Amino acid sequence: MRRTPFSPDFWRSPVRGPWFTSVLGLVLLGGVTVLFVTGLLSYAAYNPDLSPVNDKTPDKGILGFYLFSWPTHPHWLYRLTQGVHVTLGVVLIPVLLAKLWSVVPRLFALPPARSLAHALERISLLLLVGGGLFEFTTGVLNVQLDYVFPGSFYPLHFYGAWVFFAAFLAHAVLKTPAAVRGVRQLRSERGELTSPRPAEPTVSRRGALGLVGGGSLVLFATTAGQTSDGLRWTALLAPHGGGEPAAGPGGFQINKTAARAGIRAAETREDAWRLVLTGRAGTVRLARAELLRLPLHSAALPIACVEGWSTSDQWWRGVRLRDLAALVGHDDPADVLVESLQRHGAFRRAALRANQVADPRSLLALFVNGEELTPDHGHPARIIVPAAPGVLNTKWVAGMTFGDL
Repeated sequence: MRRTPFSPDFWRSPVRGPWFTSVLGLVLLGGVTVLFVTGLLSYAAYNPDLSPVNDKTPDKGILGFYLFSWPTHPHWLYRLTQGVHVTLGVVLIPVLLAKLWSVVPRLFALPPARSLAHALERISLLLLVGGGLFEFTTGVLNVQLDYVFPGSFYPLHFYGAWVFFAAFLAHAVLKTPAAVRGVRQLRSERGELTSPRPAEPTVSRRGALGLVGGGSLVLFATTAGQTSDGLRWTALLAPHGGGEPAAGPGGFQINKTAARAGIRAAETREDAWRLVLTGRAGTVRLARAELLRLPLHSAALPIACVEGWSTSDQWWRGVRLRDLAALVGHDDPADVLVESLQRHGAFRRAALRANQVADPRSLLALFVNGEELTPDHGHPARIIVPAAPGVLNTKWVAGMTFGDL
C-alpha cells in the first residue's frame, strides 16, 4: 500500500526522537524569550506614546502598553539590545527549522482532533508554527531591506510577535516538563516522535544536533560583524544599505543616500537652507552660518539601526537640542517634532521625548569626525541622540517644533 504523510511509517528518519526535539525546544525556549524581550525594548525605543508620529501601529489597544520613556544612558543601549535581537534571530533560524522538521509528523497525525483539549492544542500548534515562520521571515526580509510583504513591516511584525509569543508561551507551559525529561533520558530512543520503522541511520542524533549548531555558528560569524565598523567585512549576510562606506571622516555605514531620499542639492546650499524652529515664543529661522555662531559642543555617539547594524562611536559636533529649545522659549526642554527634507521613505517626521532633548549629548550635528557632514550623512544638519534608534536621528533637518506632542 502506498504510504502518505498521514501514515505513521512515512516519516522514517531515525534522528527524530524525544531527546533531539527536547534539546532544540529548550534552546528555543531561552532564545525566543530573549527575542521577545529585546523586541519589546525596540518598540519602547521608538517612544510609541508619541503617536502617530513614531508609532504607526493602528488599534494596538492593550498590546501597546508603554511603561517608560526610553533612556539616553548608556549611550550604546539601543546598539546592544537591537544588535542582540537581530543577530540572535538570525542565529536561531537553523534551530527553528530543525525543530519544525523534528515534529512535522505531528502535523499529519490522525485523527486531527481526539478531544476538545487536543483540538485546542492543535490550533495553538498551527499558530505557533505559522507565527514563528512569519516572524522570522519578515524579520530577515526587513534586515535585508527587502520590503516585499503586504503592508508596513512595523505593524505586521508587532502583531505577529504577539500571536507567536502567546502560542509559544502556551506551548512552553504544556511541553517544557516533557522536554526536560527528554533531555535527561539521554539514551531513550522511544517516544511518539520516533518512527515505528526507522530507516538506516546516516547520522546520529548528536551529529544532527552538531550540524544545526554549526549552521547557527556560520550565521553568527556572517552576521555579528555588522555591529562593528572594523568587522563589518565579515557580515556577509548583513545589509549594506547605501553601499560600502567611503574613506575619510564620513566613512561609516548609512542606510539611505541623499539621492535615494530625494534630496536636491539646490535646497541644501547654505544660501538656500534655513532651519525653522517653532515653540511657545514663536518661530525662528536660522541659516547654517548663524548656527555656527551658537555655542558648539561635541559628543562621541554611535548610529544603531533597527536592521541590527551599528557603527562605533563617531565624534559629532553641533548645537545642543536643549539650546535650540531655549531659543524658542523652552528653557525647560520639551518634546520635539523633527521634520526632514527627505521625500522618499518612512520617518520624514520623527519625535523625541523631553528627556532626550535635555541630554547634553543630544545635538543638531553640523560636523562629524572633524569635517562637515557629507550629503549622505545629512548635510546641512542632522539629529544625533544617545541610545536612540538610527531612524530617529533625522538627517537633512528642515524644521523642529518644540512642545507637548
